[in-house]
Amino acid sequence: MNTPDFSDLKAVYVNCTLKKSPAESHTAGLMEVSRRIMEAEGVKTELIRLVDYDIAPGVQPDMTKEDESIKSDDWPEVYKKVKAADILVIGSPIWLGERSSVATQLVERLYAMSSKQNEKGQYVYYGKVGGCVITGNEDGIKHCAMGLLYAMQHIGYSIPPQADCGWIGTVGPGPSYGDTEWKGEKIAPPVGYDSEFTNRNTTFMTYNLMHLAKMLKEQGGYPAYGNSRKAWDDGTRWDFENPEYR
Repeated sequence: MNTPDFSDLKAVYVNCTLKKSPAESHTAGLMEVSRRIMEAEGVKTELIRLVDYDIAPGVQPDMTKEDESIKSDDWPEVYKKVKAADILVIGSPIWLGERSSVATQLVERLYAMSSKQNEKGQYVYYGKVGGCVITGNEDGIKHCAMGLLYAMQHIGYSIPPQADCGWIGTVGPGPSYGDTEWKGEKIAPPVGYDSEFTNRNTTFMTYNLMHLAKMLKEQGGYPAYGNSRKAWDDGTRWDFENPEYR
C-alpha cells in the first residue's frame, strides 16, 4: 500500500468548549488525538479555542461594521485562519443533548462568510473539507454531528465518509474524556483512552479528512462548470431551463 503525502495540507481545529484557557478541556483531549495523527503525517495544524477570542454575536463578516454598539469582534482574525486551511474540524461538548452554544456561534459566523467567492467565482468554502469531534457524559454524539456536518456541507464544505468521532461516558455524572482522577480516586489509563470504538473512529475520520482534502487540492478543487455564482450572475445558465407552468 503506497503511503500518501499529506504534507501540503493545512488543518485548523476549532474547540468550542465553554472553558477559557488554560482550563482543562476534555474536548481538546480527543481533538488532540486526531491532530497528532495529522501532524505525524506532515499536515500543518492549528488548534483554536474559540471562547478565548472576543467573537461578537451576529451573521455578518465583521459585526463592528454592522452595529455601532459592538466595539470589538475577533471573527475576521479567526476567519483568516479558517480560510487558509484545507480542513476544518469542529469540536464540541454535549450539553442537554445539543452542541455547545459556542459551536452554534461558530456556525453562525462561518455562515456569515459563505456568500464570499473563491477565484473561480464559487462560494468560498468550496474545495475545503470538514469534520467534527464530540465529547460528553450523555447521549448525543450523532445528533450533534448531524447538525454540524449538515451546516458545514450547506455552506460549501465537503464531508467525507465517517467524518465524525466522539466519546461519551456513563450516562450521568462521572469522569470525562481524559480524566485521571474522579472523586479523589486515581484512574488509569485516562478515561476513554482505551476505547477501541473511539480510537478507531477518530483514526478513520482523520485519514478520511486528509484523503479527501488531498484529492480536492490536487485537482484544484471542484470544476466551476455548473456551480459558479459569478458565472450565474453574469447570465450563464449551462443547461438549466426554467420549468414551464402547466
